[in-house]
Amino acid sequence: MSSTPRAPGGATSRRNMLFGTAAAGAALFAAGCTSNESNESAEESGAAGVADDKPGKKVTIGFAGPQADHGWLNAITTQAKKRAEKYEDVRLEATEGSNDNATQVGQIDTLINKKVDVLVVLPADGKALTQAGLKAMRAGIPVVNLDRVFASQKAYRCWIGGDNYGMGLNAGHFIGEQLKDRKKAKVVELAGVDNLELTRQRTKGFDDALKSYPNIEKVARQAAEFTVESGQSKMSQLLRAQQRFDALWNHDDDQGVGALRAIEQAGRDEFLMVGGAGSKRVMQAIKKDDSVVKATVLYPPTMAASAIDLARALGQGKGIGGMAEFEIPASLTLYSAVVSKENVDQYLPIGFT
Repeated sequence: MSSTPRAPGGATSRRNMLFGTAAAGAALFAAGCTSNESNESAEESGAAGVADDKPGKKVTIGFAGPQADHGWLNAITTQAKKRAEKYEDVRLEATEGSNDNATQVGQIDTLINKKVDVLVVLPADGKALTQAGLKAMRAGIPVVNLDRVFASQKAYRCWIGGDNYGMGLNAGHFIGEQLKDRKKAKVVELAGVDNLELTRQRTKGFDDALKSYPNIEKVARQAAEFTVESGQSKMSQLLRAQQRFDALWNHDDDQGVGALRAIEQAGRDEFLMVGGAGSKRVMQAIKKDDSVVKATVLYPPTMAASAIDLARALGQGKGIGGMAEFEIPASLTLYSAVVSKENVDQYLPIGFT
């Protein structure tokens, strides 16, 4: 998972489904990314040349991301590739992916040397790969910075990603509403990797939400590592330390697999569990409604598909329609929707495995 800047109804069509499922944030994106160029004047068309599914100018998009060693990261790569395949006019040049900064820099250099039209980059480390983004921009290749933000805005034309603070905030409010009538309610938190900004933002959002519920106290917090093994180990520690609590906020659905193992082994079921990111496994558990899992807060990997749409529009000198401005926004923060039993059928199609 990755750090995010604090931001400089079912759909009927394929495009609307992809953007609509990311709720308000993605709807903003679908409503109006426009390029710096226009094929017709505003007076003639009312828009700056809107991209659609019809084949247009051929565009080669370079895609560079980290190694897909996590369910969410694998979904990012899958979303990007599947989205590119939908377009006859898009050719995707995708790298193998690497968590080694030097290797990823080399992969981006290769894409630059191939003279791709647009570059989509989810850096393993945004700060460490800033120079790679700058190099592409200086070479005249616009960069769509996906999720993990570069250290300089000069390194990308547009940033699109998730809202880590919003994840924690919405998880906290969901739990708060479930427990608002319970006296002296207790909650615990199974966080992600503590030295990552994303983890700190998720915790801050959660803590800020709980301030609205004076009857609720967060009594324990453990940091895991976004892995099944760490989730099981750290959840076991929480369960041993806390004989009773009312709710658990787990930052990541992958580590939640291990957390659920620990919960089942301990025979505990007195609390509700809210996950994070939006895996298909968790959504299915929510739908089945026979475990402690009652909700998950999205960190939608559909952002990668949206990045491909944005890159295609950039390469064709077109917009995506709806906004009055002709320029692509500098940043697009997706909304962290809460998926519960009431709306899980809507979101199941974008749950990742």
